[in-house]
Amino acid sequence: QVQLVESGGGVVQAGGSLRLSCAASGRTFSIPVVGWFRQSPGKEREFVAAIDWSAGSTSYTDSVKGRFTISRDNAKNTVYLQMNSLKPEDTAVYYCARRIVAGMQQRTAAYDSWGQGTQVTVSS
Repeated sequence: QVQLVESGGGVVQAGGSLRLSCAASGRTFSIPVVGWFRQSPGKEREFVAAIDWSAGSTSYTDSVKGRFTISRDNAKNTVYLQMNSLKPEDTAVYYCARRIVAGMQQRTAAYDSWGQGTQVTVSS
């Protein structure tokens, strides 16, 4: 079993930056893909980015391309989401999740282990 813990959220002004962390513990060798998702009040949880744990290949939703960067530190069992040029519409609870099957997916149902989330608030 894998446990995921997010951190790094906070309040930032528009145009600012934050770096989120997702620390994995437990059976970390069974993590082919880690994804970041976000959910704002009244909206469905949506895909933000994903990374292949071994190969390091990445995928992003169009609205964050060029602003967000997902990366991983295998030695620390941690995945990061660097968020630059933040906009008020980026305000949400951000979650990381593990996909046990190889191959990056954007559907929430494709991920089976989730962290508790970290709040990101971008003020205008």
